[in-house]
Amino acid sequence: MQIGHLTLELIVGFLFLFLIVKFVGKKIISQISPFTFIAAIVLGEILGNALYDNKIGVFYIIYSLVLWAVLLFIVEILSQKSLKFRGIVIGKPVALIKNGVIDREALKKNRININLLQSLLRQSETFSIREVAYCYLEANGSLSILKKTKYQKTTQEDLNLPSQSVYVPVTIIRDGEVLWDEIMELGYDESWLKAELSKHNVINYKDVFIAEWLHGDGLFVQVNS
Repeated sequence: MQIGHLTLELIVGFLFLFLIVKFVGKKIISQISPFTFIAAIVLGEILGNALYDNKIGVFYIIYSLVLWAVLLFIVEILSQKSLKFRGIVIGKPVALIKNGVIDREALKKNRININLLQSLLRQSETFSIREVAYCYLEANGSLSILKKTKYQKTTQEDLNLPSQSVYVPVTIIRDGEVLWDEIMELGYDESWLKAELSKHNVINYKDVFIAEWLHGDGLFVQVNS
C-alpha cells in the first residue's frame, strides 16, 4: 500500500470519525447502553478494516462511515420519539434489591449470581448487603444504590465522634451452603452458627439464601422465598 494513499485514507477516516461523534452525540463515547457499546465497536472495525484493505478506496470508507452514522442517527431519533423503541434499544433499569430484600427472580433473569452481586456492590463502595435499601442494575451494567438511612454517608467530624475500628462483613452462608472456612476464621463453630440462626427462626442451612456476619452489628439473614 502506498504511503500517500494510506495517509489520505487515515485523514479522511479521522475527519469522518470526528464528524460522526459530533453528529450522533456523546452517547457513543460513554457507551451508556449495550447498543451504543456495540455501535462503537462496529464503527471502529469498519474504519480499521477499510484502512488496511488495498481493495477498498476512500469512497468506500466514506460511504461505510456515512451509512453507519445515518443508521445510528435514525436509531437515536426513534429512541427519542418512541418510549417502547427506547426500551428495546437502550433497556430499562432492573431492581435487584427492594426494601433491603434481594429479588432472586431479577438476579436469574439478568444472569447474576450472589457472588457477582456482592462483587459489584463492593466496587460501588458497599461492602454489605444489609446496607442497601434499593439497588438497580442500569442498562450499561453499572449499579445504582440507595443505602438505608443509618448507612448513608456521614463523617466522624460531622458528629464530633472519636474514630472507631472498621470491620469487613463476612459471608458465612451463600445459596444454602455454609462457608465453614469463613466461620472458623472468625473463631466460631457450628453450635454458634445454629444459635445465631435460631434468633432469625432459621433451622435448616438450606433455607438460607445469604447470611452475613458483621462485628458489632450481628448476623444478617435472608431466607429463600
